[in-house]
Amino acid sequence: MMNYARHTTIQAVEGLSTQELDFLVEAQSNSIGALLLHFAAVEYAYQLQTFEGRDLTEEELSEWGPALNLGEEGRKHIRGHDLAYYLARMDQVRLRTYQLFQTVGDDWLGKEEQDFWYHKPANYYFMWFHVFEDEINHRGQIRLIRKRIGRMELETK
Repeated sequence: MMNYARHTTIQAVEGLSTQELDFLVEAQSNSIGALLLHFAAVEYAYQLQTFEGRDLTEEELSEWGPALNLGEEGRKHIRGHDLAYYLARMDQVRLRTYQLFQTVGDDWLGKEEQDFWYHKPANYYFMWFHVFEDEINHRGQIRLIRKRIGRMELETK
């Protein structure tokens, strides 16, 4: 499921320029580039929470915080990168996810943590479902932004 979600995300951003990746529909929106880096940041945070039982360190937050938080912080720090940059960051994190999943069995997915999901119990399967659910939801935003970019390009011609 994670691979399919990623495959369709990559299809949704194929061929985008740096300018298109930085495009903001309005002043308070997120760019496509920020959303792509958000996917990697969420996955990285879940790696730490589920496999290491910890939150991000201050150093990790300085690297991943803008992508996790998005909004003003993301608009300020996440810009000027080409598509290859975002795809490489996503691939780097996904490769580590594959490596981590190889260290546990399928029974691990059913392991329940009592105080994880908004102070409610959740198993690791549900937690990792959220990783690609988040990507799928934001991919919808990416598709809408891409359509807006296309309409604006037509309007300026």
